[in-house]
Amino acid sequence: MGVNPCAGPVSRRSLLTTGTLGVAGLCLADVMRLRAAEGKSSAPDTSVIFVWLAGGPPHLDMYDMKPDAPDEYRGPFKPIRTNVRGLDVCEHMPLHAKCADKYTVIRSIAHTFNDHGGGSKRVMTGRIPNTPTETVNDSPAVCTIVAKMREQLKLGLPNCVSVVDGGRAGVDTYAQGAAWLGHGYTPFMVDGDPSKPNFQVKNVGVSEEMALRLDDRFTLLRGIEGVRREADANPALQTMGGHYARAFDMLTSTQARAAFDLSREPAAVRERYGMNAWGQRALMARRLVEAGCSFVTVVLENPHINGCFYNWDTHAVNHDNFVDMRLRLPVYDRVITALVEDLHDRGLTKKVLLVVTGEFGRSPKISKADGGAKGVRNGREHWPQSMSVLVSGGGMKMGQVVGSTDKLGTHPHENRLAPEDLWATVYKYLDIDPHTFLYDPQKRPVPILSSGQTIRELL
Repeated sequence: MGVNPCAGPVSRRSLLTTGTLGVAGLCLADVMRLRAAEGKSSAPDTSVIFVWLAGGPPHLDMYDMKPDAPDEYRGPFKPIRTNVRGLDVCEHMPLHAKCADKYTVIRSIAHTFNDHGGGSKRVMTGRIPNTPTETVNDSPAVCTIVAKMREQLKLGLPNCVSVVDGGRAGVDTYAQGAAWLGHGYTPFMVDGDPSKPNFQVKNVGVSEEMALRLDDRFTLLRGIEGVRREADANPALQTMGGHYARAFDMLTSTQARAAFDLSREPAAVRERYGMNAWGQRALMARRLVEAGCSFVTVVLENPHINGCFYNWDTHAVNHDNFVDMRLRLPVYDRVITALVEDLHDRGLTKKVLLVVTGEFGRSPKISKADGGAKGVRNGREHWPQSMSVLVSGGGMKMGQVVGSTDKLGTHPHENRLAPEDLWATVYKYLDIDPHTFLYDPQKRPVPILSSGQTIRELL
């Protein structure tokens, strides 16, 4: 199908009418003129990088070590001192020890959902899920609420991005679904290994020349977006408009092409993060928030190291936890500290809040299983009753430990917190009132958070 000739200036009202009637005859230039006439909303100068440790990291082997606990709890790793008094970390995270003044560890977050699905929903939404298993949300994930609350922004970038392993780009994989908000608010998914020479971000970056030759269907996307706003009684149309408008922006945006292009980074910076999937995802996240993206989820699941388990789910029946952590933690140490220090070096500690967590911790008591020829395997089981969370930036108070667990690391001892307290703090930082009501398809008012208080030690 060829491109129809432009008919001259078109009013926004005409575009809406045309879109309603089937949208025929508009060209790309018409749509671009209307976009320019609308103007671009200024972006709030705040963003979140949310690092998701899928499978559940072992808090006793990372940020909440218990060297005085019995052997069956403490494990073989030793704590090392950091540059912050009272904050020790695992010996396999020496880079963390050097920059502890630039982050805070929260040791007392807990919940009760022991399954990966239920735990993921519990943490990703800040709400009690209807079911304890599966990862299809019945409440919107926080990232999708941020996309909803900032949908007015016109930056040529999606407000919400998630970077994941190849084949893991479904929004339900990690409970990132928008539930009743609609699919138009789900993250823009980027899957694969950005360190590979042949890596590409799908649906981003057609040339300007190609954009001018796009099929007429693409020229109608802004019209569809307008119809979505006018026809709010039709949820299906709302979702379609959001998807198509976002696709249009991504296909024609020079900002998107630049933000995703890691080749623009100096080689030394890329090496600092590590030339691997984890490191380059974290660097991409920094580039995206610097360009104005509001919420970027970085999934650190498979480190792609020979001898490591796929994710952080180190049951004894799956893998030996301590073999895995000896290999996994040095890579993790490099990636997280590079991100923390890069945000500081670039003056982004007020603009960007970094949050690092998984769906739960792992059992303080070590489990054992027969590893065959390799002998007994040591593992840690699911443990939502206590978990550690790292935060950095956001203009918050760094270089401290918030809360504590008991002497075995089994339950919060001081300052018990829940996922919704973490998200209440994040929403405050983003200038989003968690008491704001959104409306489900039945027009019932639903508060962004039904409970939760800001973590005062961070503010």
